[in-house]
Amino acid sequence: MAELEHIGTKRHSGRYPWGSGGHGEQRETSFLTVVKELESGGLSEVEVAAALGIKTTELREIKAIERGRKRAADHARAIALKDKGLSNSAIGQKMGGLNESSVRSILDPVLLERATIIERLANFLKSIIKKKGPIDVGGGVEASLGVPRTKLNAAIRSAERDGYNVYYIETPQLTTGKMTSIKVLAPPGMTYSDVFKTRAAIGTVTDYSPDSGKTFLGLDPIQNVSSDRISIAFNSDKDGLIELRAGISDLDLANSRYAQVRIGVDGTHYLKGMAIRGHSLPTGKDIVYHTSKSEAPAKDVFKEMTGDPDNPFGATIKKGGQRGALNMVYEEGDWHTWTRNISSQILSKQQPALAKRQLDLDKGLRDEAFKEITSIQNPVVRKQLLQAFSDKCDAAAVDLKATALPRQSSHVILPVPELKPNEIYAPMFRNGEQVVLVRHPHGGIFEIPEVVVNNKHAGAKDLLGNSVDAIGIHPDVAHKLSGADFDGDTVIAIPNDRGYVKASRSLTALKDFNPSETYPPYDGMRRMSKVGTQMHMGDVTNLITDMTIKGASQSEIARAVKHSMVVIDAEKHGLNYRQSGIDNGISQLKEKYQGSSRSGASTVISRASSQKRIPHRTEGETRIDPVSGKSRKVYIDPNTGEKLFTTTGETYTNKRGQVVERQTLTTQMADSKSAFDLSSGTKMETLYASYADSLKSMANKARVEMVATPSLQYDREAKLTFSNEVASINAKLRLAERNRPKERKAQLVANKIYRAKLDANPNLDKGQRKRLRQQALTAARARLGAKKPEFPLSDREWLALDMGAISNNKALQVMRYTDLDLIKEHALPRRRYVMTDLKLARAKMMTASGYTPSEIASALGVSPTTIVNALGEETGG
Repeated sequence: MAELEHIGTKRHSGRYPWGSGGHGEQRETSFLTVVKELESGGLSEVEVAAALGIKTTELREIKAIERGRKRAADHARAIALKDKGLSNSAIGQKMGGLNESSVRSILDPVLLERATIIERLANFLKSIIKKKGPIDVGGGVEASLGVPRTKLNAAIRSAERDGYNVYYIETPQLTTGKMTSIKVLAPPGMTYSDVFKTRAAIGTVTDYSPDSGKTFLGLDPIQNVSSDRISIAFNSDKDGLIELRAGISDLDLANSRYAQVRIGVDGTHYLKGMAIRGHSLPTGKDIVYHTSKSEAPAKDVFKEMTGDPDNPFGATIKKGGQRGALNMVYEEGDWHTWTRNISSQILSKQQPALAKRQLDLDKGLRDEAFKEITSIQNPVVRKQLLQAFSDKCDAAAVDLKATALPRQSSHVILPVPELKPNEIYAPMFRNGEQVVLVRHPHGGIFEIPEVVVNNKHAGAKDLLGNSVDAIGIHPDVAHKLSGADFDGDTVIAIPNDRGYVKASRSLTALKDFNPSETYPPYDGMRRMSKVGTQMHMGDVTNLITDMTIKGASQSEIARAVKHSMVVIDAEKHGLNYRQSGIDNGISQLKEKYQGSSRSGASTVISRASSQKRIPHRTEGETRIDPVSGKSRKVYIDPNTGEKLFTTTGETYTNKRGQVVERQTLTTQMADSKSAFDLSSGTKMETLYASYADSLKSMANKARVEMVATPSLQYDREAKLTFSNEVASINAKLRLAERNRPKERKAQLVANKIYRAKLDANPNLDKGQRKRLRQQALTAARARLGAKKPEFPLSDREWLALDMGAISNNKALQVMRYTDLDLIKEHALPRRRYVMTDLKLARAKMMTASGYTPSEIASALGVSPTTIVNALGEETGG
């Protein structure tokens, strides 16, 4: 065996420069000679890399680079000798005794091009950097260039050997909070700090064309209306309603009967509300704006623009929602798509029996879904679905949202004063049935109106027709709904003929209570900020929840609800919320029901999603393999299924110059081993804690299954059999991969926009910040063309994947770009026609609870016909 000696490599990213091992005067191509000598001495590739002080991957890349450079040098020399008139044999003699066929190979331009692709790629990257500065060379760039990733990595390595630098820049994903790592190739002399400071300017290999004329948040310039066109209806019980004159081009609702809109006024103010086509508008006016305020100047009635020309309304305008002067937030049909479940904030205020039923139903449906996933034979699909399932269970344990009640749905409310106070117009429900309306958040069952459906009311029918997501109510109903108005407020509507949902009379103490009159501002008073409103409102909402769960009296709850009514309008109207806290004894209520006057959430319901700061950590834990002795990163404990993390111990210097420990933000439920650690022991909390722990257990169980699932076995014969399908899958993957650099660029651009907007408006509340993040990202994606491509698989393509015609890694790539529900349809081709005993039992229970065949089918993943047939067979129908 050859004597081991550390040999360094020239300007690589390892520990030593080329030549430090005593071979500094050798030509670069002698690297290959050294490697050959080591290999001929019996060293393995791993041992050769160790001898050179580099990683195995780096060894392969440098070998490919040096082979290409040697090939180019040999070709140049052979051409020069050829130009002197030497024959191939003579050239071979001059070049060290090569035979004629070797010389022909060296002279072949096709072979030269193939051998020097790495160097040409490296030169191309350098030319792009010369124009744009640092560039993204991460995943998906190879698809844009049409080269294998191994070749691109080698080209990046070649550039590094010439002094270029590779850095990994992290940027947060605006809508998820997770971090995206971007591999960047920077010019010589540029430091990590330089790149990070200008990260929004990191270039892409391929260019993009920004959409001209759009603002940074993707909006067209706002088209304002003159205040002269607006009539204000003061002291109106239709507060927030906007009536538009029909047939006016810049106020056309098109095919919608109603929409939540923003309308710019005079370039300084705007209208916010629900727009409908009006009747009998005053002569010369195109808009009637309804407000509950008394006579006042228009500027005090309209809302003032934010001062940000890119986002004058502080709201997210839907894509394609700018039509003339109308800027649509939602329009008819949009509310119908909202998620259907029931929050703990609502359900925990009901009877324990109802909460148990809905939570048990949710657990049962998840258990059925888990069994279905584990029946899938394809390991890649199985793993992906188990991963998605475990993530959903983890999230559900924090959210504590139960299965929706039968035929429960979300609706925006519109005023119909001609209806009786105990009636609603709701085409999605049966005429004459009882329905309860619940607004989130609400103080208690005393804020839940119970009404009767009247779908024969002519005026309501003229206004709403067969609306799927709007209901007409008498204004008195809105008053009971926690003081709702008609500027886009929504409710959950639940049929209640069986009386599952309990409602009660309004609290006498709240009757005629007017926060603005009772707690007006005084000169010199410090007003509550938007951020303060959000914080105090969350605090008092948690207090009301905790009080209800712990059996507080109605009079005590009335005090907390009064204070919440003051807090919610404190910033808007400058109310004296501090005096409200004193008068309503909020400190005493907190001490009695939350432990102390300064305490916060005290029940598992209110504590679950409360934020918690813990020492900064990264995903995964480094463990030593007991067999090989090598270390590797493990992300999931294979025995327990728990996610693994490593505390970093990182610190930073704060604005005061203090060195403090870096922290990670999580939730109390996510950081708790058991939900019972967050419970005060009440009956309702026991139900929810048991539910949360069962979900945590399901998530861990799914991860154990996922880790134990083997990889997909590649089958060469299957590849030949499905060659056309494999080619089609590869083509779709290349197209999909090209989007990845665009998405990373969009995240960088969106982060820059978001930070700039936040710096200019530091008092934005949590909801406004969330909308701003979404706006910035949506606009950045539009500018860069960063749209996630759809990647449907044909039946034959699915069969190719299932039979192992593509590798495990490629199958994982396919999973990244496909709809997992569609993949599930392929993996379980008979799922729509099979009713297991467990599904049948679940269907019976849901039927008895009032769910329709359609709702049961959706929950169980079968067709409505299957449900009807299965239940019919059971009853002999």
